[in-house]
Amino acid sequence: MVGTPPPEALGPLLRGLRHAAGMTLEELAEASGVSDRAIGDMERGRSRGPRARTVQALADALRLSPEDADRLLGAARDGRRRVYREKDGSRGLCDLPPRVADFTGREEELAWLARDGGADAGARAAIVSGGPGLGKTSLVVQAAHHRAGRFPGGRFHVDLRGLDPRPLSPHDALARLLKSLGVREDDLPSDPDERTVLLRRTVRDRNLLVILDNAADEAQVRPLLPGEGACTFWVTSRRALTGIEHARRLALAPLPAGAAASLLAGITAGRPTRTPASDPAALARIAELCGGLPLALRIAGNRLVSRPSWSAANLADRLAAEDLRLDRLAAGDLRVKSAFTLSYEQLTRPARLLFRRLSLVPGPDFSPALGAALTGLPLDRVEQMLDELVELGLLDPAVDDRARFHDLVRLYAHQRLVEEETAGAREAARTAMNAWLLATARAAGQWFEPRVTPPPAPGGLADLTDRQTAEAWLRTESANWFAALQDAAAAGQWRTVVDVAESMHWFSDRWAFWGHWHTVYRLARTAARALGDPALEATHANYLSWAYTYCLRRPGDGLAVALEAAELARTAGDTVQEAWALAYAAYAGRWLGKFDRALPWAERAAELFALAGDKEGHPQALITLARHQHALRRFRESLDVMNRVVDLVTDPRTAPAPHIADYTAMNASAGAARALLGLGRWRDAVRAADRALALDPRVGVPSLHGTAALYKARALWALDERAEALRVLEDALESFTAAEDSGSLEEGRDLKERWTAAGLSP
Repeated sequence: MVGTPPPEALGPLLRGLRHAAGMTLEELAEASGVSDRAIGDMERGRSRGPRARTVQALADALRLSPEDADRLLGAARDGRRRVYREKDGSRGLCDLPPRVADFTGREEELAWLARDGGADAGARAAIVSGGPGLGKTSLVVQAAHHRAGRFPGGRFHVDLRGLDPRPLSPHDALARLLKSLGVREDDLPSDPDERTVLLRRTVRDRNLLVILDNAADEAQVRPLLPGEGACTFWVTSRRALTGIEHARRLALAPLPAGAAASLLAGITAGRPTRTPASDPAALARIAELCGGLPLALRIAGNRLVSRPSWSAANLADRLAAEDLRLDRLAAGDLRVKSAFTLSYEQLTRPARLLFRRLSLVPGPDFSPALGAALTGLPLDRVEQMLDELVELGLLDPAVDDRARFHDLVRLYAHQRLVEEETAGAREAARTAMNAWLLATARAAGQWFEPRVTPPPAPGGLADLTDRQTAEAWLRTESANWFAALQDAAAAGQWRTVVDVAESMHWFSDRWAFWGHWHTVYRLARTAARALGDPALEATHANYLSWAYTYCLRRPGDGLAVALEAAELARTAGDTVQEAWALAYAAYAGRWLGKFDRALPWAERAAELFALAGDKEGHPQALITLARHQHALRRFRESLDVMNRVVDLVTDPRTAPAPHIADYTAMNASAGAARALLGLGRWRDAVRAADRALALDPRVGVPSLHGTAALYKARALWALDERAEALRVLEDALESFTAAEDSGSLEEGRDLKERWTAAGLSP
């Protein structure tokens, strides 16, 4: 039998392979990202057991054959074993790692760790959780060094290797801890439960700190936690470890922008450079591209330190390319991708599928329903897997049951998607997601259309049981269905674009300042034109006119589009759309002060709607007419028309759909209050505004609430009820803020300043 050859020493082997490759030590350092000092220490035998990732970086830079790479890795592995054997077999096992010299930020988190658990003995355990690369270990080690005097019984660190294929067992972790605490090998119980009891008995009366680092799960940690006593245990894990009871919890987040830039500045402070000093703006840009992730920031800083010829701006430009950013965030054995891969490999195959495909979501966050649409998996299964992804730190929790990616994790998920799924599979998933988003958006929008029975939610994946749930879905999922609509337009899916935009007509009034209605209706007008339907084009040109005038405050564009819509409608013989076009033209004309042309348009629009028997359009045209009259200081006529609108929408014979009737009655009542202000009838104006506000629970449109409250406040001020006027004005300002109605908000704030200047503060 042939014996196994003795292992080679790392130093001579590395030097020989470097010479064979014809590389100087400096050239190897440049190619591998490992410092020349570290390589020199290895070759001289001062560093006999470097980490495997460091050795792999050297092997890659030397372009070794698989056999030589295995020889080099084996020599380093044997060196680590010898170093371990030479150490003290007991007390050195759990020494605290050195602190990070340029540690920056995390003041609040350090203060949190510095606080004791209080009277609750169980709170002596603190769990620090978070995704890969957030610096959990660095934080707790830094805090432990800061608080050396707080723990006279000692500070101990156990790496539980939770992300290894075989994490450290509780049995072995207990042995390490107990031996470090002075228990002899011969006195260690063989029974796991007895070891736990012995640990708790040993630490109970000792004021010491134990860091259980990189925990895999609750089952690994629970036997290691203390009972009652003076000791303190800190646990780090990518998982939240929610099953652990009576523990304080800190979910670590990325560094804020300022702290991230400061960390970069600290890492690069002593950098020798042949280029101008790194400017703060470039460091801030790198920090943003790293998403505040400490691991990414350290890698970026290390790359700058090891590349004296680079400026910070050079590195920022390199990192700006999304498809290359993760590959460029690597320095020696530090790689952002590697940190993410350790968590990814913990997932089941279905969870990996979900994780990858969620990178196709265009918006900032997503629901379990969207995950189900992307994967075809049952909703309850997706909910469980999303919880798992959040628990493992690969996703961050968002509002309600939604989740989101860190920017770098999203890039990683997309890379895995491209690497592990075919182009056909990726496109099929994207198509399924967009189809579900647009079908659901259309179903939700139809809750606000008159005389339409909304269809059920596609696939039963969304709650669309009433207008409230439909509105909540449309708002929450807006970034995603809007992107899907743009994709549909780019693909020439004209009928889909028109149908979705049409379903938004009445809903858009409720969320006028969303910021994207002009794009929705511009795409829909283009789609209608592509379909060769002038009446349909007139319809969506009308919606676009409204979006320009009301949402964007661009009445010039609104008027031009409305006149185009009127011509299209006349060509198509569509009286109702011609009436809408004239109403929108009048609305834009009033904003532009063109009353001589706009007033006849409003009157003609009202006539055409009445002739057509259009119960929805007729009162809207009358409101536009009344506003023109008000602008011309014809307050009595404006009041009469507003009251007529209220009568129309409350009379069963002429009323539109109930939800449109409520909205219109609230709008007209607020308009009546404004006309009464013009007439100087302050008390009547308060009553009219109150009638409008009474409808708010059924209408729920913040901008309308704010308008009615603003008119009421003006009337109260005129009645010298100034304290109440200021209170109501604050209510109006809150509503305008919620509606994102910047124009009305500015008007209300100006009014508050004038009133406050009168000597009365709110």
